[in-house]
Amino acid sequence: MNTRIKLRVQGLTNSQVQSGAYALVLSEESGVRRIPIIVGTTEAQSIAIALEEITPPRPLTHDLFTHLMQTLDIKLVEVFIYKFVEGVFYSELVINSGSKLFRIDSRTSDAIAIALRMKSDIYTTETIVRECGVVLEEDADKKNLSSEEKEQRLAPTDLKDEEQMKQWLSVIPSEELQERLDEAIASENYEYAKIYRDEQDRRDREDPKI
Repeated sequence: MNTRIKLRVQGLTNSQVQSGAYALVLSEESGVRRIPIIVGTTEAQSIAIALEEITPPRPLTHDLFTHLMQTLDIKLVEVFIYKFVEGVFYSELVINSGSKLFRIDSRTSDAIAIALRMKSDIYTTETIVRECGVVLEEDADKKNLSSEEKEQRLAPTDLKDEEQMKQWLSVIPSEELQERLDEAIASENYEYAKIYRDEQDRRDREDPKI
């Protein structure tokens, strides 16, 4: 049976992969792995409002959905991110209405926006965390991982496809990206150096320094 992993919302960052988009970062509650999910501006705004516990003058779509569920005494038991295929995360809302449980398919960004408003738990599978999760250097240091463990978790070649590579690169701070590039050059690992250099070039093109 695939182990379930509880997640929490780490926050939002500007996406370095898609211009005008954001990376919603989820982190495992009892570990150091993070899952970046690319979301649009509207979805990011709704999630940010929920994170900051801001009450808009008029209810947004997710507020309306939440109010409707609360009025009808429908409980959101959890959000479950159950599948990752070709760069897309698939989620469902697990709701309790009376004595019955229902599973409703949902975009992950919508599901999380609602879960934040209803203070509900978010879960995924160990398989998804293993395939899509990334570990930043600062997190590895906090857990006192050995250099060998850090490199095993962070190696670009561990990622399954180009989309996961882009998501992984998008959450690495610029300073750390430069450090990785310098280390790759120093160790003559030119394959990794090219990956980091290409990411730097992409960021420079999307956000040119004046």
